[in-house]
Amino acid sequence: MEKLYSLVIHPPEAILILVKSMKEQLATEVGWFNSKNSVGHITICEFKATDAAIEKIKIQINRLCETLSPVEILLNEFGAFPNGAFFIAPDKDSKTNLKHIMKRFNQSLRIPNMLKSDNPHLSIARRLTPENLIKANHLFTTIDLNFVCDSVVLRQFDENIKQFFVTDTFEFKDNPQPRLIQGTLF
Repeated sequence: MEKLYSLVIHPPEAILILVKSMKEQLATEVGWFNSKNSVGHITICEFKATDAAIEKIKIQINRLCETLSPVEILLNEFGAFPNGAFFIAPDKDSKTNLKHIMKRFNQSLRIPNMLKSDNPHLSIARRLTPENLIKANHLFTTIDLNFVCDSVVLRQFDENIKQFFVTDTFEFKDNPQPRLIQGTLF
């Protein structure tokens, strides 16, 4: 039987606690909203896999992490998408670095029907009405967070509580890929 998984970047606990408190503040202002109870994260991809397939996917993820280097991430503004998503956005350099990481996974993982993300952001809320989006923009005006992105997290969806939970963390090992060097024979 297939289960739903997501591969994400989790900021450190202090940022996760702040995001949770922001979600609570927003809920006090606008009521319940989509992703209110979701732990803060930056999505790389979502996919379904069997127990046997997920073990092979974990090996692929681990191999990719061997070659990735930790990068400093600055989250310094709020943004919104037309679908009502309200989020914390990375600065230009951080967005470039995150996109590079996301692209590496999304191009390398060979998973059928994988939903790929290519726009890094840390969601506060999803599917807000236009009125509630205005309230969110008035409630939250400035932000300045930073962290070192040095791992990715694999999460599995729990059908009972309708939330993802962490199953594995894969740390970046900063080992350059071995390169084949073409030699000259004399």
